[in-house]
Amino acid sequence: MTAPVFVVESLERTALSGGEYVLDGPEGRHAVSVKRLRAGEEVVLTDGRGRWAEGVVKAAEGKDRLVVDLGAVAEEPPELPRITVVQALPKGDRGELAVETMTETGVDAIVPWAAARCVTQWKGERGAKALGKWRSTAREAGKQSRRVRFPEVMDAATTKQVAALLAGADFAAVLHEDRDYGSEPLATAELPAEGEIVLVVGPEGGVAPEELALFEEAGAKAYRLGRTVLRTSTAGTAATALLLGRTGRWS
Repeated sequence: MTAPVFVVESLERTALSGGEYVLDGPEGRHAVSVKRLRAGEEVVLTDGRGRWAEGVVKAAEGKDRLVVDLGAVAEEPPELPRITVVQALPKGDRGELAVETMTETGVDAIVPWAAARCVTQWKGERGAKALGKWRSTAREAGKQSRRVRFPEVMDAATTKQVAALLAGADFAAVLHEDRDYGSEPLATAELPAEGEIVLVVGPEGGVAPEELALFEEAGAKAYRLGRTVLRTSTAGTAATALLLGRTGRWS
């Protein structure tokens, strides 16, 4: 089992005293009271933006204070091609499920999308709370999967904003399964070695015709994953896994 990951605000060397780092607050409480870490055990500290360092616990103090002897700080560069998934808003807690599994798989960015056929709509305080849950889920899933560069969960996008994102991508795809609508298998699509890949995952009711037309104008094509139809909360994860394998990022 690899060392557990804890998130800190900064890993600037000026914040350290003689190579020691004091992990306190909620992360320190989790390390001491939940994980029950003790002297001699290994940990990884990260800012979630690519900077990280391995450390060895020197002492656990009280219920929420861990003193760590920290090693050299390293930086993991962004991986290429970058994979962004535009995720239509699912019902209930399936949004958090999608974010969790996509994060564990290796997605780089997630864009919540209020598609025309979405039952769920983010408005006002409710929308802000839901977005906060998605971001918290990405952070916790990033820790659980031992990532040091967590996916960015962007603000909710309109259909026009999604079209603009697709227009700037090096490869743009809309996952769309419809026997009466021409689509190509994602497994054989020609992919870029670098740049930005953007995938659109529609709601349970599918991507509306007017949305498909707008996305096609932006340069996106319709693709399918296979013979079965996946739910909106699992399609993004399956597509991300396929692309990570095909682009060599899982090599």
